[in-house]
Amino acid sequence: MTAPESTGLPDLGAARRVVVKIGSALVVDSGTEPGQAAPRAAWLDSVARDIAELRRAGTDIIVVSSGAIALARHGLGLTRRTLRLEEKQAAASVGQIRLAQAWTDALSVHGLVAAQLLLTPDDTEDRRRYLNARATLDTLLGLGCVPVINENDAIATTEIRFGDNDRLAARVAEMTGADQLILLSDIDGLYTADPRIDPTARHLPVIPALTAEIEAMGGAPPPGYSSGGMRTKLMAARIATQAGCAMAITIGKDVHPLARLRQGARCSWFLPMPDGRSARKRWIAGGLAPAGRLAIDDGARRALATGSSLLPAGVRTVEGDFERGDLLLVTDLDGNEIARGLSAYSAADARQIAGHRSDDIEGLLGWRGRDEMIHRDDLVLG
Repeated sequence: MTAPESTGLPDLGAARRVVVKIGSALVVDSGTEPGQAAPRAAWLDSVARDIAELRRAGTDIIVVSSGAIALARHGLGLTRRTLRLEEKQAAASVGQIRLAQAWTDALSVHGLVAAQLLLTPDDTEDRRRYLNARATLDTLLGLGCVPVINENDAIATTEIRFGDNDRLAARVAEMTGADQLILLSDIDGLYTADPRIDPTARHLPVIPALTAEIEAMGGAPPPGYSSGGMRTKLMAARIATQAGCAMAITIGKDVHPLARLRQGARCSWFLPMPDGRSARKRWIAGGLAPAGRLAIDDGARRALATGSSLLPAGVRTVEGDFERGDLLLVTDLDGNEIARGLSAYSAADARQIAGHRSDDIEGLLGWRGRDEMIHRDDLVLG
């Protein structure tokens, strides 16, 4: 495969971690037989092949896939255009099994292991659940799996649900520190107006920043299974770009959509904010009241100065009553502040493992947690 010539734009083939969002209309073939819906097996196989090629090049891939409700509603006799919340939840309960199996089948052909995660908004907003979800995803990626994520429609209520997987995918990209978010759609990007209505609408290949004018270009959701539309894609772009993640909208209906994007297929790239990666660090540094304090030795202090995480071995004292995910001060042995960060352990667990090697954690706690007391991604030097 030949990559497109360098243009200064994000390059999918060079990304370290990518989140790919796929809507129901791409995953589900609703026209196989009257009253039936089935996965688009050939299309899914082509996407799996694209994913396998990216994985061989060293890129982590996370899939956010809709389609559970669409796969089950006809078989359950739920053929009305608008379903009640409890009907959607019932259909999701049935369809999620079929959706997971479709991805398992497609990825396994190419030697890849699918892993299913169902998320609700609370999983990305609550700090402790956020850290749990992120740790699970990092572990799965480290084990060579391809996480396949969907909203947990079977239990989410209308008050708390994401409502579309565009924003869920953006939250996942933010959570996992992804370089790029790819929204596979029925349109090849953002236009100055709805091209289905306005023949003078211009395609925008690059959006350097999300201005009020750009956001006003979002239209109403399209008909069909999708609950999204350009408006929710622009909401996703704001979440992703503020986190330092580039986002692309491109056509997804044809086979090998990711390979096409790598070869220069028409799309719209939303460029990340230049300081996006530091925005969360600024929030850690000044946005929360510390719940405790860790005093560390000189060796740990030198390691932090070179960009390392804080390991339990370097911690000499633990103060405060805190839980996993709470903000802590990190000081030297004289009490001078060195850093702030989010703890990977509760106070009780931190006291047990302080001063010990990471290899000793499982023996001390009876379970294996993270190697770091505070991971460098959750740490800000003072």
